[in-house]
Amino acid sequence: MLIIADKYQFRPDRPFSPGAELAGVIDALGTDVTEFVVGDRVMALRQWGGMAQQVCVKAEKCHRLPDMVSFEQGAALQMTYGTALYGLDQRGGLKKGETLLVLGAAGGVGLGHALGATVVAAASSDEKVTTACEHGAKQGVVYPTGSLDRAAQKTLTGTFKDAVGPKGADVIFDTVGGAYTEAALRSIGRLGRLLIVGFPAGIANLPANLPLLKSCDIRGVFWGAAVDRDAAAHHRVMDRLLDLLMAGRLNPRIHQSYPLAQAGDAIAALPSRKVQGKIVVSLE
Repeated sequence: MLIIADKYQFRPDRPFSPGAELAGVIDALGTDVTEFVVGDRVMALRQWGGMAQQVCVKAEKCHRLPDMVSFEQGAALQMTYGTALYGLDQRGGLKKGETLLVLGAAGGVGLGHALGATVVAAASSDEKVTTACEHGAKQGVVYPTGSLDRAAQKTLTGTFKDAVGPKGADVIFDTVGGAYTEAALRSIGRLGRLLIVGFPAGIANLPANLPLLKSCDIRGVFWGAAVDRDAAAHHRVMDRLLDLLMAGRLNPRIHQSYPLAQAGDAIAALPSRKVQGKIVVSLE
């Protein structure tokens, strides 16, 4: 939605097809491609262009898809879980046993638990919190939707503090932004790490004294740029996610699948705040 509205870091030239992550079968190869053969099952991360019957992808953006992993799982794994693993592991330094507060917790669920963290899942509805708890979150917080005034923000800060406990959150994974970010930051513990991942609620305006008072870090998580910078690191992340999936410790939740002819309806479902997991557009 942000890319379509020209509010994202990348702004593709018009016209373009949406769809950041995809999975399919290779039917043709460039002359210098040696790591794949025609007929290979692959998943690929393109940022956009995925909602099409045929897609041309750089070989370095493709990753082999094991036979036991479905195309739907492969298409749903890369962006959300890749961002989460890159953010929690490489940017956040999440350690087993640490307390992790996740804002927007029902988009891609289960990774924090799979990494051994004590997860507090914050989302916009009871249904989303229930989904997150079913995937390993220890506790859930339902936050209000719409704009937050100072009183509502203060109340939410208290709710976050109660949920993460007296030591505060070690890591905050923030995919929401806006006024929610400051409320969450006020619940962080000493030497905690706030990870800025997304901002559908707007870009946060944070008081600069908070990181000083909390002795904490604020770190950006830009998975798309990381993939472009280091293809080998991208493939290591994909291998690790596939290992977690095949070991049964991770399984992308598919909220709904749409045929390509209804791709517009699939996109329109995203801002409703009712989606739990991933929306998939299928050619089958």
